[in-house]
Amino acid sequence: MSTHLQLSHKKIGLILGFSLSVLSFIINPFILSYRANQVLSIAVLMIIWWVFEAVPMAVTALLPVILFPVLGITSLKEAAENYADPIVFLFMGGFFIALAIEKWNLHQRIALGIIRVTGTNGDRIILGFIMATGFLSLWLSNTATTMMMYPLAVSVIHVIQNHNKNAKNIKNFSLALMLSIAYASNFAIGTVIATPPNVAYAGYIEDRFDYTISFSDWMILFLPLTVFLLLLLYGILVKIVYPNNIRYSKEASNAIKKAQLQLGLMSKPEVRVLFIFILTVVLWITKDIVNAWQSYILLDDTAIGMLGGILLFLIPSGQKTEGETERLMSWPDVRNMAWDILLLFGGGIALADALEKSQLLHELASGLRLISTDNLFLLILIVTAISVFLSEIISNLALVIILSPVVTSLALSLQINPLLLGIPMTLSASCASMLPMGTPPNAIIFAKSKMKIRYMMKTGLILDIVCIIIISLVCWLFIPMMPGMKL
Repeated sequence: MSTHLQLSHKKIGLILGFSLSVLSFIINPFILSYRANQVLSIAVLMIIWWVFEAVPMAVTALLPVILFPVLGITSLKEAAENYADPIVFLFMGGFFIALAIEKWNLHQRIALGIIRVTGTNGDRIILGFIMATGFLSLWLSNTATTMMMYPLAVSVIHVIQNHNKNAKNIKNFSLALMLSIAYASNFAIGTVIATPPNVAYAGYIEDRFDYTISFSDWMILFLPLTVFLLLLLYGILVKIVYPNNIRYSKEASNAIKKAQLQLGLMSKPEVRVLFIFILTVVLWITKDIVNAWQSYILLDDTAIGMLGGILLFLIPSGQKTEGETERLMSWPDVRNMAWDILLLFGGGIALADALEKSQLLHELASGLRLISTDNLFLLILIVTAISVFLSEIISNLALVIILSPVVTSLALSLQINPLLLGIPMTLSASCASMLPMGTPPNAIIFAKSKMKIRYMMKTGLILDIVCIIIISLVCWLFIPMMPGMKL
């Protein structure tokens, strides 16, 4: 019966996606140019097929390779280049490191150590991950932060599974923990350097008005906002959407202590994998300092991730198999890696690239100038909502670059402080939570955990609405009160 329902679900998605795509192209509801309307119709098709999983998601991701060249949207070469985007290789390097941690059982040792600190209460573990991830993401790339926290979360889930036999509780705990990493990385918006959109908007304001938004002013206003959003995230995940009911258990705590003792001293392969993991993390943290200190090499997140991944295939494990020295990783270890997920990333990037190049975003943004209201809060709310939902399918950095002059012109025409519209637009661009392509952390967690997209959409819609309301309120109430936030 369940298989029959699943097939019906997929058939509905297949027909619905195709029908709405064709209808969208024929009706052209947003009165777009021909090219922009083409791209929007393909976006409708791909998103609906992804949501319903009408065909394998990697197959949907390959549609741009066929449709874009055939319809003259881009050349085949331009479409294919997106499947070799640097972020794809960043994920590949992260996959290699996660597989090595699992292969040598290092994940169990790390997880046992974390649970010794947080306890076996499921809610406390999730809260610990949210706060740790949010704090790190204030200062580091949210992509790098997510890559660091993911293997730790997987390890904790494995240990909790061994001490809790309730399948629903484990499923809810696993979903909440994985999503908490992505969303906590996104919601860390409390410093100017926390996200690329923040940096881009601050740079735009400096160029346009010769005015610098100070680091301290931003922190005073938006660090409390970050903490509040992280606490709301915790409450929504564990109390409303995915309650896990995993309570503290003295028996489980004793079993974890016993398991730690049984692991004994770290083996040579564990030490070497841990060294590579730490080296990768340290380079992610210090790359800006290293780049500023010298000019011979230029580090970025992708190069660092791939370096860590490749080192695993070069460094001996210290153990021998059939008389030969074994490396930390061999190619058979990665043959079962989720290669299809890398295609999914490529398809998402190809779609986002086409949306930008088709000027679709510019055409939609120009509609903002038609907004006419004397209610300042309503205006902020509209801008924030548009930013959140557009960033679900378009790079948040590109969105801020394109929308910054639009909302600034709108604010000046209405004789209000441009920061009252620009800052909420910028903050909300980092909070897209419904789709994997919304932000890199969403994509990482979706891909690595092989999560069903419906779980991300259900949780993400709630969080999108919460972020729109909270960010709008904070900006409306407090930006006018800050002396350093007036142009």
